[in-house]
Amino acid sequence: MCLWSGTGFSFSFAFQPIVDVINKSVFAYEALVRGTEGEGAMSVLSKVNEQNRYAFDQVCRVKAVKLAARLGMDTMLSINFMPNAVYRAEYCIRTTLAAAKTYDFDTRKIIFELTEDEALNSTSVEHLVSIIEAYQEMGFSTAIDDFGAGFSRYNIMMASPPNLLKLDMALVRNIHTEPNKQAVVAGIITMMTQLGGQIIAEGVETKEEYFWLRSQGISLYQGYLFAKPGFECLPEPDFPT
Repeated sequence: MCLWSGTGFSFSFAFQPIVDVINKSVFAYEALVRGTEGEGAMSVLSKVNEQNRYAFDQVCRVKAVKLAARLGMDTMLSINFMPNAVYRAEYCIRTTLAAAKTYDFDTRKIIFELTEDEALNSTSVEHLVSIIEAYQEMGFSTAIDDFGAGFSRYNIMMASPPNLLKLDMALVRNIHTEPNKQAVVAGIITMMTQLGGQIIAEGVETKEEYFWLRSQGISLYQGYLFAKPGFECLPEPDFPT
């Protein structure tokens, strides 16, 4: 459990594996915010506002690193970050660096994951690009979550591509039966291949979805087909055959 004076409420994390099906191993665990008794993310996120957003973002990083270290995580750790809470990447990262040092967690194993949930104007695009570039220069990996939902970040892809791109689950759902989705995903795969990054297929729930995506060369997956999030634990994934 974690209580931060700037937020006034407690929360914890569940972890869900991102798997590498080629090696049949866990590539990373994503830290997913939860209530102290395992309540859903909205029970926590609904309490975040402009006044406590920065404190919440900072303590999320510390708590995720601390809990990952306590659980003996030796894979990558994916942490969602709130762009509006990052005013200067080099300053806002200090808390994360201090936590990694305190809990002996290798900063090279941290992925900062940007959620695609807001429209971007030119100013915010420049801000996001500066964050991505700063984090990558510091040795962190970066990811764009939910790519293909809402406001696509192609402007960021052109300016400063992330290391990882997570396909939105709306694209993944029933993709084996929908040619239009298949065409869109094929284009995204080509783009990321040429940019030198990797794709994570997120929200994979059925073998049919998985086998189609695997036929396109995608090797990293996240979803209920492999494992559900585990509250304050590291679930072991199942691999479809």
